[in-house]
Amino acid sequence: MDSHNLAELLKRSLGEVRLRLIQLVLDEATQRNLPLYIVGGAVRDLALERPVNDFDLTAEGDAIVLARALSKKHGGGVTAHTKFGTAKWFLPQDLKADHDTLDLISARSETYQYPAALPTVASGTIAEDLRRRDFSINAMALRLDGTHFGELRDDFHGMDDLQKGIVRVLHPRSFLDDPTRMYRAVRYEGRYAFKIAEETLALIPEARPFVEKLSAQRIRHELDLILDEPNAVSMLKRLDELDLLSCIHPALADFDRSNLAHLQSDDPALQTRNSRWALWLMHLSDQDIELINERLHFTAELLKILRSVALFETNLPTLRGLKPSEAVIILESYSIKALEVISAALPEGEIKNTLNQYLSEWWHVKPKTTGHDLKKRGIPPGPKYNEILRRLRAAWLDGEVKTEEEEKELLNNLLR
Repeated sequence: MDSHNLAELLKRSLGEVRLRLIQLVLDEATQRNLPLYIVGGAVRDLALERPVNDFDLTAEGDAIVLARALSKKHGGGVTAHTKFGTAKWFLPQDLKADHDTLDLISARSETYQYPAALPTVASGTIAEDLRRRDFSINAMALRLDGTHFGELRDDFHGMDDLQKGIVRVLHPRSFLDDPTRMYRAVRYEGRYAFKIAEETLALIPEARPFVEKLSAQRIRHELDLILDEPNAVSMLKRLDELDLLSCIHPALADFDRSNLAHLQSDDPALQTRNSRWALWLMHLSDQDIELINERLHFTAELLKILRSVALFETNLPTLRGLKPSEAVIILESYSIKALEVISAALPEGEIKNTLNQYLSEWWHVKPKTTGHDLKKRGIPPGPKYNEILRRLRAAWLDGEVKTEEEEKELLNNLLR
């Protein structure tokens, strides 16, 4: 695809307000003789004629100065990060469309002191900025300022690789510098139905041992992004094939493929990131969950779900043959989200029916009587309240009472 077509696609992808906003930035950059580009994923998706919902603007110069000039002229505020040469322009009301902010970034270079280290950042040229990218398909830049509008910078033949459907790193040390790129390679391969280049695949074995040097946050972030993808199942299988799961933790590679199949489900309960983590790991023991958490540092909410799922898998047979009130006593100790995931993944049968009834009906059931009512009856506050209210709730669940009058009669009997 040539530069003219990319420029036209960019114009069409921007709404009226967004286009006006970008034009204001371009005018300011042109006046300051500041080369301005969109870089990376936005150019890639434009070339693939995919929606471009968000992108940064990269300046070959001081993006913070540019952002402050725009704010002074058109309104809004600026937050600057001088260490990285980035600025966030909080847009004035008349320039807001589907975004409240615009990110402006100074072109920069990156160096890595040792494998898996965070990079050392310095200001740089657009050539250096492209050289620091992960893959050739993400190392293209479309210039926007002045008479240069629409010029494509493609130093690493990313457009050719896009047309051939290839994911290729820019240099042999790419995975050593940043082992998370191996996981991104698999994500792009699966998302676009591309193939990782053979010479890129050959670099994985040398870099694989350095995955253990990655922080919990960095590696979990890559797995989160993979689980967000529609093709997450094929991506996880590909990671396993390349031995990129066991090097995070051996239990991650031991997945139940029947559970993974539910990642393709249209059930809303299974579409959240936490639900997908639970489907992936639901067959593991509580001990395995704790060990994986030591490596990945799950959020408190996700860890609660994973612990509930693991515990439920162990105690699943105890739900057979119970009255509703007995089942509720067991189920109310588990995370609702965990039970939704388990219910969706279970085959038809008694336990699935019990879970579905609990989720749709039983856990909402409460007696009409409250602690305030018991106090008016002259019962002193204490453990007796909970005992009485649980007994009344059980009566509703098991069909022992069906009306408020029947509940009052049962309460009178209990108090006598």
